[in-house]
Formats: sequence, structure tokens, C-alpha cells
Amino acid sequence: MTAGLLSVGGLAGATAARAAETAPVTEDATNAAAAAGDDWLHTEGNKIVDANGDEVWLTGANWFGFNASERVFHGLWSGNITDITGSMAGRGINMVRVPISTQLLLEWKNGQAAVPSGVNNHANPEIAGKTSLEIFDYWLRLCEQYGIKVMLDVHSAEADNSGHVYPVWWKGAITTEQFYTAWEWVTARYKADDTLVAMDVKNEPHGKANETTRAKWDGSADQDNFKYACETAGKRILAINPNVLVLCEGIEVYPKAGVSWASTTPTDYYSTWWGGNLRGVRDHPVDLGAHSDQLVYSPHDYGPLVHAQPWFTGNWDRTTLERDVWDPNWLYLHKENKSPLLIGEWGGFLDGGPNEKWMKALRDLIVENRIHQTFWCINPNSGDTGGLLLGDWKSWDEEKYALLKPALWQHGGKFVSLDHEVPLGGAGSTTGISLTDVYGDGGPGPDDTTAPTAPAGLSATAKTADSVSLSWSASADNVRVTGYDVYRGTAKVNTTPVAGTSFTDTGLSPSTAYSYTVRARDAAGNVSAPSAALGVTTGPGGGGGDPSGAVKVRYKNNDSSATDNAIRPGLQVVNTGSASLDLSTVSARYYFTRDGGAASVSAWCDYAAVGCAQVKLKVVPLTTPVAGADAYLEVSFAGGSLAAGKDTGDIQVRMSKADWSGFDEADDYSRSTATAYADAPAVPAYTGTRRAWGTPPA
Repeated sequence: MTAGLLSVGGLAGATAARAAETAPVTEDATNAAAAAGDDWLHTEGNKIVDANGDEVWLTGANWFGFNASERVFHGLWSGNITDITGSMAGRGINMVRVPISTQLLLEWKNGQAAVPSGVNNHANPEIAGKTSLEIFDYWLRLCEQYGIKVMLDVHSAEADNSGHVYPVWWKGAITTEQFYTAWEWVTARYKADDTLVAMDVKNEPHGKANETTRAKWDGSADQDNFKYACETAGKRILAINPNVLVLCEGIEVYPKAGVSWASTTPTDYYSTWWGGNLRGVRDHPVDLGAHSDQLVYSPHDYGPLVHAQPWFTGNWDRTTLERDVWDPNWLYLHKENKSPLLIGEWGGFLDGGPNEKWMKALRDLIVENRIHQTFWCINPNSGDTGGLLLGDWKSWDEEKYALLKPALWQHGGKFVSLDHEVPLGGAGSTTGISLTDVYGDGGPGPDDTTAPTAPAGLSATAKTADSVSLSWSASADNVRVTGYDVYRGTAKVNTTPVAGTSFTDTGLSPSTAYSYTVRARDAAGNVSAPSAALGVTTGPGGGGGDPSGAVKVRYKNNDSSATDNAIRPGLQVVNTGSASLDLSTVSARYYFTRDGGAASVSAWCDYAAVGCAQVKLKVVPLTTPVAGADAYLEVSFAGGSLAAGKDTGDIQVRMSKADWSGFDEADDYSRSTATAYADAPAVPAYTGTRRAWGTPPA
């Protein structure tokens, strides 16, 4: 433990002295609970707030072991439970996610808690001889003392070191009903204890398209429907404690439009990390009834050292990850203000390369959007990620902690507890403060007169002849910030505070230099100093953009069958020029045969990184059919601009005939069998009326 990190009643002293100085812990947690209603949380839109309506930020880490065969935190074989807990608090961990098994919860329920063998009594005299349940209760009181809140996560059905790899919430002798019963028991036991404020229903439900046992997400009451399982568990939890947060993770795969769960073809599904696929929420949101304001969705995300996912190939960066992976799978829930997100697991080794690149990209996304998170993990014995602690269970991996630290809630240079009275780190802490220190006694909003921190990182993301698109990093104390004001010179250009961290200024003059600054404001009306000024010159007149109209199209085939009743091309438009491109001038043509004379064909946008509302589709019959085509699908755009060297991202379109009869795509001019994006000269593109790319059929 770092010298001087803690100043809590001698807790950094010798083990024997520490055991004597630690406040007694009542064995029955329900009798030693904090005052009911003190620190319970609920949701408002995409935010988590306290009872006063003040926004909070859950920023923590995982500490596993109770889920495994040892049935207790790993590391207690050498490290001390008080030292580790105090060190976490002193370092800014305000929430600890605790993986556990259904089997262990049922053992506790049935009075079968045993003394675990994985505790070194010499290193841990304060818990020597205690059962696993008594140790958990003792640790909750430590968390209360240090200002840490706790989330319980059913990581696996069985107390098995590899149990988390099983795809569903039942296994062997553990039934679905026992899974629900275990949640009801643990909720009832701690219902008056606002140290335990969140329940993560099940870790990483998963299963691929062709696997027999898998988790799905739909509107059914089927046993393998995780949406139904999370809804059922959540309602049963909230019937006992309506104040606790209920977290629902995602699954692994979700069917594409028009595909049923009966398909076992992998390409019929969108796939991502275990627990990371929340696409189904758009069609089938979890319904917790009267307590829906306790629902938080919780995806998991990892880097290429955990698994070399396809999105880690080629020239990827934060933009492509956000566009291709995070947005469609879960980030849309935050951006559309549907629900808070808590990324329950993310983390990994610092390799100085792609894994570290991914980790920094996700860290920055978390910080800028104030997304809740629990880092994986404290444990150094996590084989594919490592941990925040080193192998002695005392020293911290300082480089990894430095990467994480910006994603831990800080205010005025100190870490913020989720407790209204206890500062993070405990009474007398020099590193932490409480919620009351941030917000005062009233709510919502801060009661002090301190101005927020000025935004940083102001940059121009795009420009045309008459507009400039800006983005910036959120203020360091963004949890207080209610919006941002954008200034062009000395004039404020937004009429209402900007809710996010981007803004487009329009109505400008071509080839003109402008200077911009941004200021943050909070609920009390305090306004920050301006950001560093940014100078931007708009593009030339005549519509702006690249005068050469340099553009190309990439294509991939989203449907392996050439003879079904749908054509599903994937397209990307790429700006190959040196200036921004006005997308309203761009169109692409996908040539095909209708295979039915003058059959009527309709087209739909299933997904577009730029938003389907920005994509316009029109099926145009050819006056004279040619080889491989008697019609084309024209894809154009309602507006927007595309920066030099950038692409529009994935655009997934679908065509079907009015009578739903089949196509024969084998001879279609624009079709290929490519399953990854590749340049497509058979899909010509136009800027205005000028062909800028590709060749139409003769």
C-alpha cells in the first residue's frame, strides 16, 4: 500500500494493531445496516441519480473469488482484506462488483456456509475462523467504513473456477427457479443495507448461432430468453427491495432483420462479446413495471488480447469502434437517452500496442460520456487481463492505474464516494470526499459557487463552405455540468445549452476564418472559463467540399444465399479526396436483376452508421435491360459531410419484391461473394451528375 495513501484510524498499521483498531463487525448484516434510504439510487434517462436527483457516477472495479471454488475473495491467501479494501477506496474505487455463484448463495440460504481454506489467518486475523458468509458480511462493514458501495453479480450457476464460461443461468442441479430463489434470498437479507446498492442479474449470457445451449433475446417466455430471465429476476428482486439497482447484461448474438432465432447460420446474426450485445433492447426492452427507474443495462467489452475480433483488423481506431461496435450494440441506449449504461467488465494488459490502444479509446469514451464502469479487475491472477494489483496483493500496477484514473469520479482533485456522509477512504481521508461535499445538503445541483472546469480538446471534426462541426472533451467535473455554451468570437452561437460534447455552427461564409471557444455551465448557474481558442477557416464557395468529387464505394455481401427473397448489400462511401465532401451531392448505384419481369421491388435501410434517417433509397428500373441488370438501387444522402479520408461506415440495405418471391442473384452485375468490405467498381458512384467512381453495366 502506498505510504500516506490512507489516514483512517490506524488502518495502515501493523496487522495485529489493525485488527484491534478495526470497528467490530456484527455477524448479522441485517442488524448492522446503515440507515435505510440514505444512499439508494435510481435512474433518470441515461443518468443514475440519488434521492435528491443529483447525478452520481459509479466508477469501480471487480474483485473475484466468491464465484469460484474457493468461495471467498482471491488474494486473501496472502493479502489482508482490510488493507486491500482501504487501498481501493484511497485510490478512487467507489463501487466494487463482486462475482458470486448461485450455488454459494443457496448454500448460504440453507445454512451451509463453510470456513474457506483460501484465507491466510496470519495475514487476516480479523476474519480468522469465519465462514464465507461471515467474511462477506464483515467486508460489507469495511466498505461502509470506507465509503465504498457494492454490486453483487451472479457470475455462474456453480461454484466452479470455469463456471463463467457456461452460457446460461442454469446448469446441472441449479435450475432457473433456484436462480430466482437465490436472488430473492440475498435481496431480503440485505434489503435494509444501502452498502449493497446494485444487483447484476447474470454475468455474460452467451452462445453462438450454431450452439445447442445459448442465450437469446426476444419477446417470449422461453427458458433461454435472457430478456425474460432478467425481467423476471428483476421484478422478484424489486418486490423485496424497490430501491436497489437491477443490471441486465446483453447476450452474444442477435439475428439480423428478417431472421428468426431458428437459424443456425452464423452470418444471419450480429455477434460481439459475451454479454455485450444489447441490440435486442430496441425491439424488446426489459420491463420492470412500476420500478423501471431501477434498470441499468450493462455491456462488457474487451480488447484484442482477449480475442482477435474482426473489428480489430485493418485500420481501426476509436471512431471505427464507436461506429461499428459500441454504437449498434449498446452505446445507442446512452446516446438516445433510453437508459444508463454500466460497463461491468473492461480491462487488460498494457502491451504498448493494439490492446492498450483499445483500452485508451474505451476509457476516453467512458470519461467523455460519464458512462458508469467497473474495471476488470483488482485480481492479478486474471489470466487474460492481469489486474490493478501486482502479485503480492499489496502493490499497484501504477501504469495501469494511471490509465484507469481519469475514469474514476473526481471533484476538486479528490475521489467521490457514493455515500452522502462517508468520504471515499473513510473518516479523515485525505484523498476522498462524500456526496454531500459535492452537492451540499440540498438538491439537485451543487450548492457552492465554484465554477466548473473549462472544457479541453476543442477541435474541428468537419467543415464546409457554410458550416463548422466542433467537438471537445467533457469537463473534468462533468457530473456537475448541465450543458456547454459555444462562442464564435465573443458571440454565443447556441440558443440552449449543448447537452453533449459536439456542435455544428451553420450559416457561415465561405473561405472565412473564425475563432471558437466553449464554456461549461452547471445547475447552479456557474460558468467555466473559456476553453483554449480554436481557429477554423471554412471551405471554398460553390457548395464546399472536394471540387474533384473524389469518392469510391466499398461493398460486402450480407446474405450468403443467392436464391432467397431478399438482396442484402452492405455499402460504404469513402472520401478519397483532400477536402470534406458534401454527402447531399453523392449517390451510389447497385445494379441487379429483378428476376420477374416488371416485379415491384421495395428497399429498406436496416442499419447505417450515419443513421438510416440520413440514407435515401430508390429502386430505378432500366429502360433497356443489360447483362446482369434490369434495375438499380440508388443510395443517396439527406445531408451531412464526410471528412477527407473518412468513410460513412456500415450501411446495410435490403430489397424484396412485393410478392416476396425469390431472386436469382448469381448473375447480378454489382453482386460479389465478398464477406468483408472491399473496393467495388461494379457499384458506381456520382457527385451530382458526374460519375466519380466505378463503371455501370454496358
